[in-house]
Amino acid sequence: MKKIISTTIGIMMLAASAFAQSGVDVQHLGATNTYVRVTGEGKYLLLPVQESNDDAQLNILLNGKLERTIYVRLAKTKVDYYVPLDLSPYAGNEVLLDVISAQGRSSVRDAKEDVCWKNMRLSDDFDTTNREKYRPLFHHTPEWGWMNDPNGMFYKDGVWHLCYQWNPYGSRWQNMTWGHSSSRDLVHWEHHEAAIEPDGLGTVYSGSAAVDPNEGGKVWSMYTAANLSQKQCIAWSYDNGETFSKYPGNPVLTLESEARDPNMFWDESAGLWVLLLAHAQEREMLIFTSPDMKEWTLQSSFGKGIGAQGGVWECPDFFELPVDGSDESKWVLICNINPGGPLGGSATQYFIGDFDGKTFAADTDADGSIPTKWLDYGKDHYAAVSWSNAPDKRRVLIAWMSNWQYGAEVPTQQYRSANSLPREIGLFRADDGRIYASCTPSPEVLALRDELVCNKSFNASQRARKFGLPTANDGICEILLECDPRNTGKLNIELRNSKGEKVLISYDATERTYSFDRRESGLTDFSQDFPIVSVAPAYNDGKTNSIRLFIDRSSIEMFCDEGRSAMTNLVFPTEPYSSISVSTEGGNARIKKLQIYSLNANQ
Repeated sequence: MKKIISTTIGIMMLAASAFAQSGVDVQHLGATNTYVRVTGEGKYLLLPVQESNDDAQLNILLNGKLERTIYVRLAKTKVDYYVPLDLSPYAGNEVLLDVISAQGRSSVRDAKEDVCWKNMRLSDDFDTTNREKYRPLFHHTPEWGWMNDPNGMFYKDGVWHLCYQWNPYGSRWQNMTWGHSSSRDLVHWEHHEAAIEPDGLGTVYSGSAAVDPNEGGKVWSMYTAANLSQKQCIAWSYDNGETFSKYPGNPVLTLESEARDPNMFWDESAGLWVLLLAHAQEREMLIFTSPDMKEWTLQSSFGKGIGAQGGVWECPDFFELPVDGSDESKWVLICNINPGGPLGGSATQYFIGDFDGKTFAADTDADGSIPTKWLDYGKDHYAAVSWSNAPDKRRVLIAWMSNWQYGAEVPTQQYRSANSLPREIGLFRADDGRIYASCTPSPEVLALRDELVCNKSFNASQRARKFGLPTANDGICEILLECDPRNTGKLNIELRNSKGEKVLISYDATERTYSFDRRESGLTDFSQDFPIVSVAPAYNDGKTNSIRLFIDRSSIEMFCDEGRSAMTNLVFPTEPYSSISVSTEGGNARIKKLQIYSLNANQ
């Protein structure tokens, strides 16, 4: 009997090691549990991913001790792409992955058939060459993996630093980490190692960064650590964000309810740090102060029953700006909300008001109500926050260019999501007497201009005038149109390709609104929430208007009347848009200028 048992165990051990290859030894312990032992040399262990699978839990053990846990959608029947597990921090240690699969298996035999086991391999490099048709040319994207909220943004020593919510192990939300990129011109981006990674307090959610005015070489970051609860933590860097040291006394701020996305800045007049914290489910912002970033005092709250209340409040930002054409200045409180946007899903609302160092009071209308205002009326503008310490008192903001309704379903895999163009935020007073925020592309993007391929003026009528769009770089371009619309009811601008896919942009001179119709823009069937018409109010004098479009491979950003209205929308044409036509619905419109520039991000 003992001999039979011994023989059986030997056969099982032989089968368990059958996948040992190229320094990777796979041993199956059960239908849902597998050991992957790294026995060879290589900087990376390449993990095969299948997007349609559920996450597998990978416990990384060093010399038998748990070092960290990550979650990866390990491939079952096909490999969609690979993600790298960096082994270099573990050099000199025995690395063992304890893999717990979520896939239902009836036996070890079934588990062994998963293609991931045969396709794991060691490598000294990881190929980040773009394999995506829709990866933008001049917008920031991660080299690979999922990205959502921009985080921890600061300017220092001539460099713009951008951190972001990142999943290094797949193109869906998971394993939240602060990725890190930097730029000297807000156009060309250099990717760095992860800035802040998960630890025993949880994964790393959104937060902010600021240069310490009292210790100029120091950069503070504050972020939410999240597992079963959400708590606020701090870290600091003395090498411009290349590495951060976490405070040993973390967390520095806890509440009994869900709160996240700390946004902090130094209040010079009070000699204190000011913190805005999203009290998410309560749909309000909490305002704290601190002398040292460690001890925080709650001063006030803002938002109960105010503005859009259809979803959780997230990702605040808070800053003071002058009102154009006046000696007045106002505070802007940005509150990103999901769902509850004007088109469903996520969007960015804001409030204008005054701040006394402890309390924010929003401006009211004549009837005493606080109006709801939106920073961007497109479908794909969320988690918008600004850089701290920007030069020349600039307020430069960037957003996640997607929507939570379909962010994980868009037709890309190597990476998911891009950031919007960087935008300058200003304040203006409109004809209705209210103060609004404007957003215009940062002047640095002018460097993208290559060739002026069209420069026309003409009278637009019901008979469309058609012009070609650039063919280089998949048709990416910038379009500027200035118009006198007083003798027409509606001006239409249509972007179209040879397959009949189109985007229709309209200005309704009677209603004083802009609209953007992407229902026939290309691929739209990946989500029922994608085919939409977005509408924005126009803030102009009715005598002249302007439209500025930035077309990238999978997005169109639209700025109207010097940024007084904006719409950001994703599009996925199966081939680039090749023509633009201009027409009216009734009457004529004088097109004072139609300019089309090809764009080149490589110059």
